[in-house]
Amino acid sequence: MALTKPRIIELLLITTVPVMFLAEQGVPDLKLVLITCLGGYLSAGGANALNMWYDRDIDALMDRTSQRPLVTGMVSPAECLVFGISLAVISTLLFGFAVNWLSAWLSLGALLFYVVVYTMILKRRTSQNIVWGGIAGCLPVLIGWSSVTDSMSWAPVILFLVMFFWTPPHYWPLSMKVKDDYARVGVPMLPVIASNKVVARQIVLYSWMMVAVSLLLTPLGYTGWFYTVVALLAGGFWLWEAHGLQNRAKAEVTGGKLKEMRLFHWSITYVSLLFVAVAVDPFLR
Repeated sequence: MALTKPRIIELLLITTVPVMFLAEQGVPDLKLVLITCLGGYLSAGGANALNMWYDRDIDALMDRTSQRPLVTGMVSPAECLVFGISLAVISTLLFGFAVNWLSAWLSLGALLFYVVVYTMILKRRTSQNIVWGGIAGCLPVLIGWSSVTDSMSWAPVILFLVMFFWTPPHYWPLSMKVKDDYARVGVPMLPVIASNKVVARQIVLYSWMMVAVSLLLTPLGYTGWFYTVVALLAGGFWLWEAHGLQNRAKAEVTGGKLKEMRLFHWSITYVSLLFVAVAVDPFLR
């Protein structure tokens, strides 16, 4: 369980299942929902295990990762590697034979993108690591849609972009909090190489893009009044928090008074509310 990072996967499933309701314009087949959730958990769990296998050297040096199974010796690197690859294979076959092959390839693509592109290539080389590496976490939106329709549409693409612009302002506040950890191991997260003012300005920029994109679903006819109201209220509060963080950064506030984790915690609430609205909206139109 620890190797699969279940708390992270919860967030991925929150963005997968509501999209299935939107694609169905009602309640999707519950068996399909369960299989999609199981396949998604196995795929993301395999990706997380392979991430731990590759990052075991720096995990041992960071406070927030020092208790992971490979660091403590509970699991050997070889066992972790076999476990991760096994989950990748099983999840792909499960999607392919029990859902459809479009969803299977999207799932495998997300896993490979996270492990190879983010973990192995970007993470230790560029401050844009979480921007482009975050694409892996956006793909469950497409998987949720394709599992129901076996096709693509503009609706999941828009929600994919919402998650793309959501990821940096979600993760950078946490990175601001633990930047000493990342600096210690040479991982160039943006808060490590840039001032709080620069990071906060980037957070505000991505936040505005995220909120703007989230409002495209309604004019394109995919959602109605309920989703629009939730998107406006939740997005408005997000922007309030983002600008508040920027103002504190401009004033050169540091330490606990910077309150960067307020935006991090709200970001999880925001995405939960937005996607619950995605699921509920078809029943109110």
